[in-house]
Amino acid sequence: MDLFEHQAQELFARHGVPVSRNRVASTPEEAEAAAAEIGGRVVVKAQVKTGGRGKAGGVRLADGPAQAREVARAILGMDIKGHTVHKVLVTEASEIVDEYYVALLLDRAERAFLAMASRQGGVDIEQVAADNPEALARLHVDPAQGLDAATAGRLVADAGLPDEVRADVAGILVRLWDVFRNEDATLVEINPLARLADGSVRALDGKVTLDDNARFRHPEHAAFVDVGAADPLETRAAEKHLNYVKLDGQVGVIGNGAGLVMSTLDVVAYAGEEFGGVRPANFLDIGGGASAEVMADGLEIILGDPDVRSVFVNVFGGITACDAVADGIVRAVGLLTVRGETITKPLVVRLDGNNAAQGRRILADAALDGVRVVDTMDGAARLAAELAGKGA
Repeated sequence: MDLFEHQAQELFARHGVPVSRNRVASTPEEAEAAAAEIGGRVVVKAQVKTGGRGKAGGVRLADGPAQAREVARAILGMDIKGHTVHKVLVTEASEIVDEYYVALLLDRAERAFLAMASRQGGVDIEQVAADNPEALARLHVDPAQGLDAATAGRLVADAGLPDEVRADVAGILVRLWDVFRNEDATLVEINPLARLADGSVRALDGKVTLDDNARFRHPEHAAFVDVGAADPLETRAAEKHLNYVKLDGQVGVIGNGAGLVMSTLDVVAYAGEEFGGVRPANFLDIGGGASAEVMADGLEIILGDPDVRSVFVNVFGGITACDAVADGIVRAVGLLTVRGETITKPLVVRLDGNNAAQGRRILADAALDGVRVVDTMDGAARLAAELAGKGA
């Protein structure tokens, strides 16, 4: 889960990372009140989960409360790279002397944690890494030992930061490690980390990505969920503990195992080219235990998508045998009927692997309306795409 800047700043402050005084506002009047409380010049910053806010006019200075109100009025409602601005962050203006970059992230390629620092902050760090790789110092962090002051000190020295800020920046990196570890993040980034005219070093911006797989350890992170921007189907699926992602297509997809589902999406997209560009409507992995309840929940979510014209259930029996999956489909249809959910869209089922023949026989004996069993993955994908094409 990516956080808004104001949420990242909240986490930073919680762990002792120095940030500027700030307030969040949803209306011009709230921005005016925030500026009055902070006092002096302020910066009004659009809160969107994308870069390029400044170039789009989403970051502006205001000399006082009245101007902050008018600036907020101009920013709220803006579209920045497809993201509508619903909130602004009003923060005290700072007299910046120098800007740096620091970050901690999960290096998936090396299967390790990576700390980074650069003297060139406040700019596109990806471009810095491409044009001047030596300007970005990197250091892998042993998760058992963590990032201590000595290690952080070596990193900032390697990055060439000025002597007068090295101790401060190293200390901030240690606190940033606390954010990274204790909040179960996969990325924490400060850009820019600024040296101000009074000699202090402060995080003027922040980016944090939290690991959704660790959400059960952090019930307090529920407050960070952007409910307004969430797809309602994805929200309902999350409430049922389903691994579901809405896509822009017409064939609903259910599979057991992320790899199989990803392959199914590709096969459906390829087959759909023959039928007017039909595409998969979602990613839904029901995992290894395809119980009737799980199958019913999955079908309910997919059938609730008005874009779906057909459903493709693609299951490879392993630990959970295909006869159990087939029985789950039959019972799921019954559960949906009890819930008042009549299945009116065609359902194509492909079963392979452990007890596949028995599973197909169960579905054949059940003779469910609209359910068609196909032996191969390619054949089932083609039929699902064809049925979706006819339903256009």
